[in-house]
Amino acid sequence: MAKRLQLISGDTEYREIKRMAGSRQMSIAEWARQVLGLACQREPRIDAEKKLQAIRQAVRYDFPSGDIEGMLVEVESDYGSSEDFGSHRDSSRRSGMTVKARASHVVATVLFVLFQAGGAGRVAAQQAAGGGAASVDMTVVKPETVGFSSERLERLHALMQQVVDAKQLPGAVTLLARHGKVVDYRTYGMRDAASGAPMTKDTIFRAFSMTKPVTGVAMMLLYEQGKWLPSDPIAKFIPEFAHLKVCKGVDAAGNMILEEPIHPPTMQELMTHTAGFVYGFFGNTPVDKEYQRLGVMQSKTLREFIEKLAKIPLAYQPGTKWVYSSSMDIQGYIIEKLSGQALPDFMQEHIFKPLGMKDSGFFVPAEKRGRFATIYRSNEKGEVVPAPGFGGDYAEQPGMPSGGGGSVTTAEDYFRFAEMLANGGELNGVRIISPASVQLMSTNHLAANLLTGEFGIGAQVMRPGLGYGYDCAVEYDPAEANLPDGRGTFFWDGAAGTWFWIDPTNDVVFIGMVQRVLGPDSPQVEYQSRPAVYQALVNLKK
Repeated sequence: MAKRLQLISGDTEYREIKRMAGSRQMSIAEWARQVLGLACQREPRIDAEKKLQAIRQAVRYDFPSGDIEGMLVEVESDYGSSEDFGSHRDSSRRSGMTVKARASHVVATVLFVLFQAGGAGRVAAQQAAGGGAASVDMTVVKPETVGFSSERLERLHALMQQVVDAKQLPGAVTLLARHGKVVDYRTYGMRDAASGAPMTKDTIFRAFSMTKPVTGVAMMLLYEQGKWLPSDPIAKFIPEFAHLKVCKGVDAAGNMILEEPIHPPTMQELMTHTAGFVYGFFGNTPVDKEYQRLGVMQSKTLREFIEKLAKIPLAYQPGTKWVYSSSMDIQGYIIEKLSGQALPDFMQEHIFKPLGMKDSGFFVPAEKRGRFATIYRSNEKGEVVPAPGFGGDYAEQPGMPSGGGGSVTTAEDYFRFAEMLANGGELNGVRIISPASVQLMSTNHLAANLLTGEFGIGAQVMRPGLGYGYDCAVEYDPAEANLPDGRGTFFWDGAAGTWFWIDPTNDVVFIGMVQRVLGPDSPQVEYQSRPAVYQALVNLKK
């Protein structure tokens, strides 16, 4: 069987064929016959241009020793009447290719056509259906079919049940998937402790900062339309920021000493928390105090928010620090300005609706309030108590929709979003952004001098092996960061304890939903869940 199938990923067929190739349930001949048959049904002839592109991709394949020649004979016996397929094989022989290379050449061509035709077929089907939402099979499969151990996954269940039984969390929902298939999907405890309402899979949660990656995708949609570049100054889109100064310190009277920025803060810096902005409630600098005095994050509209920011200097020279900030809320304003739509409307039209995220948005309508989880915090005694009003009541569309932390969602909805990113920007035939845009988002953009452990927020410390991409953290070297995930894992969390990660190396997606405001005494389930998941992944070949 094929040891490795490495094509530019993004289509559902790729992952399914990869799974088939990695199994030992069929011979190479049978596998090749099936995919070739499907390809020939969709595209009877393979033209020269596609051959050339397939040849380029063929070098990415690696076949072990085996009856490759026999496979070619068997497959050609079925499709030898195809002039183009026959000439394809003859030309490969005349060119002096080895048996191994010829097999790679044939199968790569088959796969290339399959991907191209399959993509076109899906688009046509979507158009015929009126552009409906992506369908997702939420059926929980047997863990062993995708390399997990059912027995060892009980450790994840025990971990989550333990923190619920200890009353550290009133309730939780966890969802684990591999190769796009749901492996584990559990509820724990209660949605509301006072009434005893049980946690359910359709419970609606405050996403808080898990809104940031969604805003990042919205920004990438506009990036793909040529509406901004990472090198653009932010002031190109927000002229009010053209004359921002930088706070250098304070004088003897406590007044801020201002200086010119070393360069105008850029869009890349805005996407990576390095532009000079802050939040106002995580620090105690003169700039933080000015955010608090002006009530920046309490603005009634995004326009008011921008007007207040324009009066406050940057907290540091652009590009010289990583400081968790209101940058994604600024992005929300830019999205509105570039698209001509309100942020919630843009996300609904271009992300939530196409992905079938039916319960995601910026408020919870009356008919869904019964599914809205109660939010909790710890009091002075360490007891977990309700935190009414934390983050707002979410009863109506907000005047200032927060791209940094204002959305609500469910475990399934956010899984759809995360699975889209895991699959290169596409979910079961519905493409949101390109694989290149996902790669740009999920690549570390921080310089080495920002990865020293000096900068971070909560448990997310920027350090060797763990940096920051566009609106999400990135594990570019998990081992160096002392994490068990695969290389390239990207993730983030929310103020009420929600968390997720996407591991492209192991093709794993995990969603964790809870509603307890993070604090020093919060349970560490976000990072405890990772070894609990990966110790159960025992067969990487499946």
